[in-house]
Amino acid sequence: MRAAVFLDRDGTMIHDVGYLNRVEDLCWYASTIDAVRLLNRAGFLVFVTTNQAGIGLGLLDESILGRLHGEMTRVLDAEGAQIDGWFHCPHHPSAVIEALRMECTCRKPQPGMIQQAQAQFEFNLERSFVVGDKMADVGLATGVGARGVLVRTGYGEDVVRQHGGTVPGAAFVAANLMEATSWILGRQAGAR
Repeated sequence: MRAAVFLDRDGTMIHDVGYLNRVEDLCWYASTIDAVRLLNRAGFLVFVTTNQAGIGLGLLDESILGRLHGEMTRVLDAEGAQIDGWFHCPHHPSAVIEALRMECTCRKPQPGMIQQAQAQFEFNLERSFVVGDKMADVGLATGVGARGVLVRTGYGEDVVRQHGGTVPGAAFVAANLMEATSWILGRQAGAR
């Protein structure tokens, strides 16, 4: 059974500009597309799991999020890279949209987005990875039995500093998504 890599979006694949609500503000990290392509070629399923509380907070809506992910898919596809599934959590305990105001099971570090992926795809969770720039990403990995990789981009450098250089629960701390990908590919080779 294939393994999967779950990528955080903001601060991991693209620059974190706050609540991204315009396609014009989308700014890729230099190695993101190459990293995704390498993961694809290595046989991983690649998913994006992103907390999007801005929806519940009334700062963007689902149609804008759909346009953003559509543009990201278009760029990735044009470069021979593929995201197998996009999963997002629109909830927040302080949401202004009442239907989205809740403590849900999909907001990272809760496992709901990975469970959604499991309902649609078959993959070996124990051989899978979660990559992101926050402790919520590492917590998601730990909670589902995957390996968590913290990247120093986005909020990652602050997380490393706050924990004195050793990030609890992280299997690896990488400079960026490309270094995380290289480490993941090394683990895959070692497992053969």
